[in-house]
Amino acid sequence: MSIQVIIEKCTGCSLCVKACPFDAIRITDKKAFIDLNKCTLCGACKDACKFKAIILVKEPAKCDLPDIKDYKGIWVFIEQKNGRVQSVSYELLGKAQELAKKLDCQVSGVLIGDKLEDQLDELVFCGADNIYLVEAPELANFQDEPYTNILVQLIKKHKPEIFLCGATNIGRSLISRVAINIKAGLTADCTGLDIDPDKKILLQTRPAFGGNIMATIISPNYRPQMATVRHKVFAPMPADKKRKGKIIRESFDSSLYVSRTKLLDIVDEVESTVNLSEADIIVSGGRGMGGHENFKLLEELAHVLGAAVGSSRAAVDSGWMPYSHQVGQTGRTVGPKIYIACGISGQIQHLVGMQSSKIIIAINKDPEAPIFKVATYGIVGDLFQVVPALTQAFKTALRK
Repeated sequence: MSIQVIIEKCTGCSLCVKACPFDAIRITDKKAFIDLNKCTLCGACKDACKFKAIILVKEPAKCDLPDIKDYKGIWVFIEQKNGRVQSVSYELLGKAQELAKKLDCQVSGVLIGDKLEDQLDELVFCGADNIYLVEAPELANFQDEPYTNILVQLIKKHKPEIFLCGATNIGRSLISRVAINIKAGLTADCTGLDIDPDKKILLQTRPAFGGNIMATIISPNYRPQMATVRHKVFAPMPADKKRKGKIIRESFDSSLYVSRTKLLDIVDEVESTVNLSEADIIVSGGRGMGGHENFKLLEELAHVLGAAVGSSRAAVDSGWMPYSHQVGQTGRTVGPKIYIACGISGQIQHLVGMQSSKIIIAINKDPEAPIFKVATYGIVGDLFQVVPALTQAFKTALRK
């Protein structure tokens, strides 16, 4: 689209200048001139012009759509670190099996690394019908360029319909590069995946506008349909040791394994932080805690239960807790067996990060708090009375 001023019709009335929200129009010698570096083609000036001296010229978009009829199957990128498959991969295999039943297709895992034979059976037991295995000493540790090159070649060769990846540091770095190379769409940080029953396309749901709405995104014209999913959003399927799978070994020219960067060393994180993502029990506090010093109540309860301490974004923004403890859309996504929410109102941004918890216990003095809508059990009361009472009760019960 482009914009033009018909000089013969322009009277220099300046109505367009007043209408332009981007200060992109100037009157010179009683004629309007548009600064195309500022103009966004919003059309406000065109609507304001009484003399029809401004026109928007629409040019038909030229876009060659790919042939997608031959794409079939669901793929999951199997993330590994130091030769060990990460748990998010098992979660995605389980969800992929649910989706595959609606599409009548198979689920395949893509595993890249070196000396990974001992990982293959467990992947098959947990949902992989096929495993595309690429092994080489140069691939032992993740690096963007070689892993991207391999995935691009595999996708072009085998044409999967859907490609899923964990929204981890590795996944986010890798899969966006792949999407660009194969000219496919990518939906990041999905919290829900489903199949449209009529069109048989992937419905990718994720928070939008700061978590205030949930948007469902589709990619009907390009393949594969690609999405990343946060850790702990989906549950892995139970391992079935009777399942059989096919191992498909792939190899490529060594030039594909070359990286412009050099991995010097892998250093374990020295700073000890609470691993909320793996905790079975989490005790979290929000704005209702009132201050940093009051989180000691939650720490005492967590100590008795062997739990981790979490917090809402409000508590982190207030400086009461460090970011490493934050649960929610902009923090950690967790799925513990028990999640105890203390003084947390339950805004959507927080719910996105913990709603997959098996049991949710909410403590809040406001009976209308949104957290009670998702809670398994709710306690309406003053948390400064309820939490110490729970701590004492658990101490007594766990001694027996």
